[in-house]
Amino acid sequence: MALVTRSQVIKRPVNDVFATVVDGGNFATWNPTVRSSRMLSDGDIGDGTRFEWKLNGFGTVIQELREFQRDQQVRIVPLTRILGGGHRFKFTDRGDHTRIDHELEMIPKGFFKLTTPIIIVVGRKNLRDTAHALQHHLENS
Repeated sequence: MALVTRSQVIKRPVNDVFATVVDGGNFATWNPTVRSSRMLSDGDIGDGTRFEWKLNGFGTVIQELREFQRDQQVRIVPLTRILGGGHRFKFTDRGDHTRIDHELEMIPKGFFKLTTPIIIVVGRKNLRDTAHALQHHLENS
């Protein structure tokens, strides 16, 4: 298992930041690690909502929202046979700013355990790129 963490502060209210993070169907519009994205579930976004992402370095992966607590926390979990874990976002409301604590947990399965060092490198880069892109998107839109 690998765990990569990162913290950041975004100059936007928590409800704006949270809404952007949980709208996985629009990730490809701002996140450079996602080539395309679409919502698969019907209805409101919440616990169990699923999205399909085409990810750089991983191909097409179904993602599911878990631990959904509006404006506080959400975990985006990949539903794949080769990799478990997920990306947990913890939000702290600071008025007109939001602190995000990221926890990217990557658990290679089966044969892919041998690729753990590569997965860590790719995961660290993807987390950095995602955090920078999220901040740029929210602060410049």
